[in-house]
Amino acid sequence: MKANMQIALLAALCLGLALVPLSGSTYLVYLATQILIFILFATSLNLLVGYGGLISFGHAAFFAIGGYSNAILLTTYGVPVLLALPGAMVVTAILSAIIGFFCVRLTAYYFSMLTLAFGQLVWAVAFKWRAVTGGDDGFLRVAVPEWLATPSSFYLFSLLVVALAVAVLWVVAHSPLGRTMMAIRENETRAGFLGVNTRLVQLITFTIAGTFAGLAGGLFSMFNRSLFPNSAWWLQSAEVLIMVVLGGIGSFFGPMVGALALILLNRLTLQLTEYWPALLAIILIVTLFFFPNGIAGLFGSRPAPGLRDERGEKSDA
Repeated sequence: MKANMQIALLAALCLGLALVPLSGSTYLVYLATQILIFILFATSLNLLVGYGGLISFGHAAFFAIGGYSNAILLTTYGVPVLLALPGAMVVTAILSAIIGFFCVRLTAYYFSMLTLAFGQLVWAVAFKWRAVTGGDDGFLRVAVPEWLATPSSFYLFSLLVVALAVAVLWVVAHSPLGRTMMAIRENETRAGFLGVNTRLVQLITFTIAGTFAGLAGGLFSMFNRSLFPNSAWWLQSAEVLIMVVLGGIGSFFGPMVGALALILLNRLTLQLTEYWPALLAIILIVTLFFFPNGIAGLFGSRPAPGLRDERGEKSDA
């Protein structure tokens, strides 16, 4: 997809999102808010998977860490939301760096399995640490300030936060750091020979991706006014990974489309059948075999330069 077309479509999307509150439909505002949060969640994972080449099965851990941190700061300590959200990001960044320190020392499947293990560890802590997280009963009645109490006001706040966060991620993806990520993804050994500290770059990528997943989790805890341990469960990680694959791995705007498509499909499907997990599996299989570049590929958008698809082919970009 040409750059000017991408910009035009993005501008149209932003305009459409800004006009959602004018619809007068509380349900539509609610749905659009959920889509915004998962757009940020999927975009953060795409930085790790699409640009860094690091397949994580535990990304929901950082979503949950950010969510619980924000909920605790807001509700337990009464911290204002404009300080609580950045505070939750700091907590998530620190834990992302600690977890990433161990994960980036492994490669390929071992890396993926270790992220899964850490993700389940975070779930177990959230499930058992009842005094802090509420355990399996969840963290209920998350405090939200009056100026964000209505669906429309919270939606507009989320739109602003997500737009700024996505803009930062875009800058990172197109910065020298982003190009270094892609060089390591394509050939880690060669990048090392050229003097790149590959582990450090991967750790920075891991930390940035986790931090913005935490921001998405913080918004989600306020959106739902509650948070439960299943926000860290591996199925949550799998679902956001499918959003990235469906939209197009390595295409910056692809996962946004994937998040939009999957959430809308989920809403439509649940009205007709209870077999959503089975449909999710079918979507993943069809995408991997017939649309390896995802929805973005159908419109001519190519993955990040040099990205290899799942069958080992290399794009011409």
